[in-house]
Parts: sequence; structure tokens; C-alpha cells
Amino acid sequence: MIKFIFIKLTKIITVILFSFIFEFSVFANENKIILKINNEPITTIDILNEVSYLRSLNENINNLEEKKIFEIARNSLIKDKIKKITLISIVEKMEISDDDFERILISNYSNTGYTKTSEVYNHIKKYDIDAKLIREKMTLNAIWSQFIYDKYSKNIKIDTNKLKQDIQKNENQTEYLLSEIVFNLKEKQTIKEKFSIIENAIKENGFENAALIYSISETATSGGSIGWINENSINKKILKELKMTDPNNLTNPLIIPGGYLVLKLNEKRITKRNIKIEDELRKIIQVKTNEQLNQFSNIFLNKIRKDIVINEL
Repeated sequence: MIKFIFIKLTKIITVILFSFIFEFSVFANENKIILKINNEPITTIDILNEVSYLRSLNENINNLEEKKIFEIARNSLIKDKIKKITLISIVEKMEISDDDFERILISNYSNTGYTKTSEVYNHIKKYDIDAKLIREKMTLNAIWSQFIYDKYSKNIKIDTNKLKQDIQKNENQTEYLLSEIVFNLKEKQTIKEKFSIIENAIKENGFENAALIYSISETATSGGSIGWINENSINKKILKELKMTDPNNLTNPLIIPGGYLVLKLNEKRITKRNIKIEDELRKIIQVKTNEQLNQFSNIFLNKIRKDIVINEL
């Protein structure tokens, strides 16, 4: 069973739209190789499929310029290829069970409001995406998540006793509805410069599209959405920043392992704890574990990317 889940060829579109996206004259059915990641090719059809996939996850991407959508799809495919290159020498078979796939499928499309696999399949049909392609992508990301867990699980640090004490302190608890952008800096770029770029992108295109463009987190495809998070699940330094942030505003950039974090506080609420302490503790441990694993994943991807050769063709 996969412990943590963190990720039909499109119909031929018109020559006009295809040329607009890629800024070069080419027929959509030529399927040219435009990039090689080591020896792994990325073709024009791969890009078009990725665009359709991203649109099926987050329709807000349609508000962006086609050039920017192309760039997002390109970067997403590069990330997947790096994962594949890393895993291919480690994993015997890139396979997951049907049960795991269905669970992951629903989880990945939870942002769309669907709770049944049949609903998700009907949804992706509107984007003319081959179900096989979806399975390949989600299999890759599930196996990557398992690989990161196996590699770094011993490095996870959670003070269970302290968490239990915090839960027992109050019957009421504060929950935060959060979205995130996790980013890195280019060489010689300052946090102030990058944050200014992200802020401008948020003003122009909204937070969800800015997350699609700039976030390196697995939540990027869903517009950076994290969901409702219990205050006991949140790092003390981040919680302090959130308490000084008004709803619909951003936190200051925060340093985290593997990059920098900006949170948007969408909403907050006070709820009464009405479940067993052990159940609450289990949920918080799950959130904190996934948070640390995502950070380890970003650190590892940054490290191996330095040895990857990306050739533009």
C-alpha cells in the first residue's frame, strides 16, 4: 500500500492555435521532439497532453497567456522526466494496484469536487485525455512519494508527546484554510526580488495561477491549495506569521528546507474539538509527516537536477 501520496492523445487542434502556443510553424500532428532530458525526449504532443491534463486539474490555467501555459506544461514534464530517470534504476516495475490508483485519482481531483472514480473519468473525457496517460503520471508520482518516504522517513522529526499536550490544552481549536507557493531563487536573486515578482503575478493573474507558474510544490497543479489545517499541525514559526496575517492576505516569505514558502490565508475558523485525542493526533502526525516529506522531495530534486542535462532542440 502506498503510504503517502503527494502527481488518449489530445485531439489534433488547429494549426493556428498550435502555432500560437509554440511560436513556430509546425503542424500539430508532426509530433516533434523539442527537448531531451538526458536521453528522455519531450515532444510537442507531450506538451499538448500536459496542457490538457493541467486544465483538467485546474481550469484557472485558462486565464493565463498560452505562452505561459506552455511554460508551465514544459516545466511539469521536465520534473516528471527527472523523477523517471531517477527511479528507473531503482524500481523494477512502475506499477501500482488498481485500488491505490483509484484512491490517488480521487485525491488528485478532489479540488474539482468529485468523490467517485466514475465522476473523475467523465470529467477528464471533456479534455480528451487518455486514461492511460493519467495512470502513468499518477503511478510515477506515487512511486516517487514512496521512494522519498523510504529514503527519508528516518529523518522525520515529530514530537508526539508535545502534540498530544497541545491538543489537550483547549477544547476549541483554530483552523486555517491555506494555499501555498514554494519557490527557489535563481543565482544572485534575492528573496525580495522573487517575492516582488510573485506578488505582481498574483495581482495580475490571481494566487492560483501564480502558484501554477512559480510554485515547485506538488500542490502547484491545484493552484497551491492545501485545505483546512489545524493550528497544532503548523510549525510554530509559520503559525506566528499566520496569526499576524489577515484573511485574503499573504504571509511574508518564510525559509523552509528546500526553498521558500509564501502562504495565503484564505479563511480561519474556531472549532470545537469533537473527536478522540488519538484520532486528532493521528491526523496531525500525517500532515506534519507529509509536509516534511515534501520538503525532502524538493531538496532531493534540486540536488539531482544539477546532474541532469537538458537539451533544447
